[in-house]
Amino acid sequence: MSQKSDEEVARQIAELEERLRSARSIDWSRMPPSDLLDDIRSALLLPDASWNQPPPRPGIFARLRAAFARFFAWLRRLFSRSKAPASAGSPRGRTIPIAVPSLAGRAIGPSEIGETLARLSPAERNELSDSVSGSLRARERSLEREAEAKRREAEAQRRRLEAERDEARRRAESETEARVRAGEERRLERELKERGFVAERAGELIVTYGLVERFARLLLEEESRKLPGDIRLSLKGGGSTGVYEKARLRQPEEVAHLDLPGSLLAARLVGSRHIDESTSYIYREVTSERVHVVLAFDRSGSMAESGKLEAAKKALLALYVAVRRRYPDATVDLLAFDNDVQVLDLVELWECRPGAFTNTAEALRAAHLLLRASRASRRELYLITDGLPEAYTDDDGRVRSGQLDVALEHALERARELATVVPLRSTVILLKSAHPEYEVAARSVARTLGGELVVTEPSHLGVELLVRWAHGTQTERRVTSASPPPPPVASAGPRARRRRADRRMGG
Repeated sequence: MSQKSDEEVARQIAELEERLRSARSIDWSRMPPSDLLDDIRSALLLPDASWNQPPPRPGIFARLRAAFARFFAWLRRLFSRSKAPASAGSPRGRTIPIAVPSLAGRAIGPSEIGETLARLSPAERNELSDSVSGSLRARERSLEREAEAKRREAEAQRRRLEAERDEARRRAESETEARVRAGEERRLERELKERGFVAERAGELIVTYGLVERFARLLLEEESRKLPGDIRLSLKGGGSTGVYEKARLRQPEEVAHLDLPGSLLAARLVGSRHIDESTSYIYREVTSERVHVVLAFDRSGSMAESGKLEAAKKALLALYVAVRRRYPDATVDLLAFDNDVQVLDLVELWECRPGAFTNTAEALRAAHLLLRASRASRRELYLITDGLPEAYTDDDGRVRSGQLDVALEHALERARELATVVPLRSTVILLKSAHPEYEVAARSVARTLGGELVVTEPSHLGVELLVRWAHGTQTERRVTSASPPPPPVASAGPRARRRRADRRMGG
């Protein structure tokens, strides 16, 4: 297909339409217009035109009639010899100069076209007119298809250009975002390294203790919003931790122990209406309470379900910071147990992954070894689990699993050993389950330890730990094994019922 402009194709289509109108109004008795000579010449030279076909062969009757006609003509010439010779007579019929068997390569001049048109019959003229009109319409359709193809090609090219521009713009934006992101990452990495939150080891960044501790402080602040006011104040250092003496304020952090009445009195004595540093008195701690806390949590395979392990890690991080904030010199041990027991630091705690079975007996044994050697005046154990003791360690040091009753017996035996450590405050926290036998086993362990059992949801675990640490009593569900069940209430008499009714009515 020749490449033409849209204007050129439109001009050719207009010319073809004009020539088509001229062809429909041609007077074939005259010479046609010069702009149609090429189309008429092409139509006259069509091999399948009626005027280019050989005359049909006459039938038998026509040949007999012609034979009789020749015979009678011979007789007339025979008996009229004396007469003048007959004229050549009329021609046998009309002939067309271009009616030849082969027309390949032949050209017809204007004079031959005029002579040929004069010899055409009305039917042949109509045929010629239709042929010329059809040729013009075919050329017009060809030009229209060419124009439509050009329009489609131009539209496709326009869409390709738009797609290329969009792709180039997206690529540029992506490269810009990647450069910005890379710059932000480099800046953040540099700042984290300068602050000691991350370190580089073997070409990779690793989390440091400082970052996990900072994250633990944020977790503590988030969990503290769910606590009552008195417990929140206790976590901030409002309660007594040892022996204090009254002295002048030295550091701004000591304002939590401010003696407000004594400070107001000192300000009035010097003639001031406001308390300043010279008239501020605080209670400074002389001897502090020594604290040792063991945080043991189950990291068996079942803890990976429903986000229980992640909830336990967040709750333990918040409690760790709460203990260290209240007692900076406290000893806090983190124990993760499945088949074995592992002592973790904060980084290892956050990177902890689920393990195998639950060896509760080995966790209690490790807690016993840690707390027995401790000289702290406040020793506490928090045991977090979500199911039954499933494994135990035999006398040969091999871990056995599959015998739940034996595993529970080993856990109770280790709990009895741990209960000999005094003073000890223990709390067993069971994450809620649809199996009631889990709570029965956890209650047996808590009762043997002489502590309490708390059944809670993973989302409420952090609040339960902080409440227990602050010696609070608010909980979702609490089973206290140390205190006996309340005695049954005897049926009250009519006078007692009447007094209760009077109190309800305001009497």
